[in-house]
Amino acid sequence: MRFTCEKNTLVMGLNIAGRTVAAKSSLSVLEGILCRAGSGLSLTGYNMETAITYLIDAEVSETGECILPARLFGDIIRRLPEGPVTVVVDDNYKVSIRAGYASFSISAESADDYPVLPDVTEGKSIRIPQKALKEMISGTIFAVSENQGRPIHTGVKFEVENDRISAIAVDGFRLARRTYHPEEPLQRNVSFVVPAAGLKEVEKILQDSDENAAFTLGSKHILFQFGPATLICRLLEGEFLDWRRVVPTNCPIRLVASVSDLASSIERVGLIVSEKYKSPVRCVFSDQQVLMRTNTTIGVAEDRCSLAGNGKELEIGFNVHYFSDALKAIPGEEVVLELTNGLSPIVMTPVDDKYDFSYMILPVRIKNG
Repeated sequence: MRFTCEKNTLVMGLNIAGRTVAAKSSLSVLEGILCRAGSGLSLTGYNMETAITYLIDAEVSETGECILPARLFGDIIRRLPEGPVTVVVDDNYKVSIRAGYASFSISAESADDYPVLPDVTEGKSIRIPQKALKEMISGTIFAVSENQGRPIHTGVKFEVENDRISAIAVDGFRLARRTYHPEEPLQRNVSFVVPAAGLKEVEKILQDSDENAAFTLGSKHILFQFGPATLICRLLEGEFLDWRRVVPTNCPIRLVASVSDLASSIERVGLIVSEKYKSPVRCVFSDQQVLMRTNTTIGVAEDRCSLAGNGKELEIGFNVHYFSDALKAIPGEEVVLELTNGLSPIVMTPVDDKYDFSYMILPVRIKNG
């Protein structure tokens, strides 16, 4: 095998494919990068749960494949001088690396021992702009559960219907939903749950562009394709929360707030709240404003934020960080706050019809006085 490509191009491919290389594994081949030289160069990292393959332009004079030691090979390539890099692998898997005056000789392994990636190519793919998919992931993934006792909730559920694609995450204390409406009917009706770990890698690779990404659903895996990158990960199995049943509707109190103003106030009163000194933010929603107050052993913080509407002196407590996380994920300048009573969740929904989302946070019981 022999190929030549630009150093920066190779570094980018190694950085992306290397994200799913196993740090330590009983299978030593999983600690390497699968390198295939053909019409171009493909680099694959696989940890038996998630695989990323990245295609790069390269001048291939001899085709072939091998497993390169991911950490060592990556460190060498990153430290080479700028310009073209030539890699030659002989029949004994001795690897020669040259760039400028620098040269290295290392060992590779046979690709025959590399696990076969799941085949997810037969299904009909669903296309969505990369920017829209990235916003759906970033707008929900923060709310996935970390409780391995309910593994199904450690991922994001996708619901694909004819006129929409929704992403939903729950952790028992909050819920996040983002929905994208395609221009053309999808003629599909499927749902599946993708692990958060896989989606975080998808989010990192996606671009803020209108170019399409595609995903294809298999029986136990899902394949994401975007530009020169593909990602395959195992789906989660189990019964996901019936989220439509738990989100309140027809809430009697509806208020409109500036997202940035409300987020700033929450951030200020949350300065004295930490993992060590936990305390809810006490909110009193009155006419045209909300009073927010936190009280910990560190001290007391208080702030007010203007609202449109009358909260009827409703007093309710929330986890500061959950409230802040939801506000950071909300697109648009304003948000509707929907409330029922001090023991029911708050639901945040869009003011502008061009957005479709809902964020729900369960209240925290607060002491009187």
